[in-house]
Amino acid sequence: MKIITEVLTETVSAAFEKAGYDKALGMVGISDRLDLCQFQCNGAFAGAKAYRKAPFVIAEEVTEILKENPIFGDVHWVKPGFINMTLSDEYMVKIMKEIAAEGRGGAPEVSNPRKIVMDYGGPNVAKSLHIGHLRSAIIGESVKRLARALGHEVIADVHLGDWGLQIGLVIAELSERFPGEKCFGEDFDPEKDSVPELTVDMLGEIYPTASAKSKTDEEFSKKAHLATHELQRGRAGYTALWREILRVSVSDLKNNYSHLGVDFDYWYGESDADKYIPELLEILQSKGLSRESEGALIADVAEEDDKAPMPPVIVQKSDRSSTYATTDLGTIIQRERDFAPDEICYVVDNRQELHLTQVFRLSRKAGLVPDETKLTILGFGTINGSDGKPYKTRDGGVMRLSDLINTVTEASLTRLADSEKVAADDREEYAQKLGMAAIKFGDLINHRSKDYIFDLDKFLSAEGKTGIYLLYTVSRINSVLKKAGDAPRELHGLYTDSDREVALAIITAGEAYAGAMREYAPNIICENAYKTAVAYSRFYHENRIIDEPDPERRASWLALSELVREVLTKQLYVLGIETVENM
Repeated sequence: MKIITEVLTETVSAAFEKAGYDKALGMVGISDRLDLCQFQCNGAFAGAKAYRKAPFVIAEEVTEILKENPIFGDVHWVKPGFINMTLSDEYMVKIMKEIAAEGRGGAPEVSNPRKIVMDYGGPNVAKSLHIGHLRSAIIGESVKRLARALGHEVIADVHLGDWGLQIGLVIAELSERFPGEKCFGEDFDPEKDSVPELTVDMLGEIYPTASAKSKTDEEFSKKAHLATHELQRGRAGYTALWREILRVSVSDLKNNYSHLGVDFDYWYGESDADKYIPELLEILQSKGLSRESEGALIADVAEEDDKAPMPPVIVQKSDRSSTYATTDLGTIIQRERDFAPDEICYVVDNRQELHLTQVFRLSRKAGLVPDETKLTILGFGTINGSDGKPYKTRDGGVMRLSDLINTVTEASLTRLADSEKVAADDREEYAQKLGMAAIKFGDLINHRSKDYIFDLDKFLSAEGKTGIYLLYTVSRINSVLKKAGDAPRELHGLYTDSDREVALAIITAGEAYAGAMREYAPNIICENAYKTAVAYSRFYHENRIIDEPDPERRASWLALSELVREVLTKQLYVLGIETVENM
């Protein structure tokens, strides 16, 4: 079904046209003053200029036509020319019945579904996931679920960093720790020779050690760069060692992402783009887009109207090894060949915007994707501590993601210790779900482009705009419906201001989905879910749902409660949050 503002826009546009005005003036939006009306149209102001009439004259004419339509409980105009509309109870009930029958939790289905490749996660192998990886995973997963909820085809790719200098650093460090291993010799035979067996803990210690060493030891730094180059050129021993690094790292990454409730359709890495690089270089050369500079191969992407410097793209280093830009361009070729998407979305730190802008421009110049294919950057801000600086551990280090998850789970477990509604055997599972709800909602309630303060106490609160509050609302509805047993549940009508407020929140959920998808902004879903939960809480406190003596009202209110649960559960799923039965 169409979202309510689209339906109302068609209705009001027809009224403008019937009154002799351009139907384009009939755009309807949700009112900012719900105490005055539910929906509003301001088209009379634009019409005033075009038709040389006072806005209120046009508004009055259109309003008289709209008053004849039974979908409205009230339509009136207000000077200087606003058209205020409130739906009739009967029409609201009709829409809610349609939403319930569709079983989509209020999520509208798009008429023009697209194929979208989502690039998010972006972890480097040989490194542990840390808090800096959190936003890409949470935001990317939510946008993926949002797009799928509306009917788009989404292909999720983690895009591993598995082909760059970090691998060379690990290989160089391992060569000094295990100098006798055959993988470091020229005569390595992959058919019979083995490589050192690695573990997650080893890699967690080896990479930071090697990285620190490269900053002070020039010879070691050269060794790491050479190892990177030789790996990319196919040296057998290094390739075998690289596969062992991948085996250990990917297993650990999948485990961590699983705890976050994040999953990917493909686990491609930069290395998968390697086979497309010769073709890429040939395309750039044949189109005159690449040139040599100090031994490296570069391509200019600056444009005349640039307001800031736009450096050229380095597509091949002087030692003929690849750069991040090279593999990103190769990945675009691979995605176009494999999926032919309508859009590729990259969920990345805001600081990656320049890099991706360069890559996108060169992709366009080289014709790597059709002109109609969208290339989109979904940039996000940083997670900060209470001091406003990037979040750190108490000793000043970057917190590992696994440690963050454990910290939040333990904090949730402590709060459940005295709960009489959660069985002791269920508390660990509940604590994990509450912890994830706290983290995810605390992140997603902020627009993805903004920085935010990580405040665990605030996120775990059962009051205010938190994921815990939403879970508590669903739990409250579960309790109401459980106590009601087999009592009839059917929407008959609306009887109070509070149940009308709940109904409006349900009816406008589709608008929230559309807006969130339009802006790739899950915070819009967060806001709508919170608004719905607050409305239901007011309704719950103002009415005796189960004890209501009027059987028709009781049946309506139980059905309304059931629909609120369905809408909230769907929205929480889109946010990557699992509900709990009781709290």
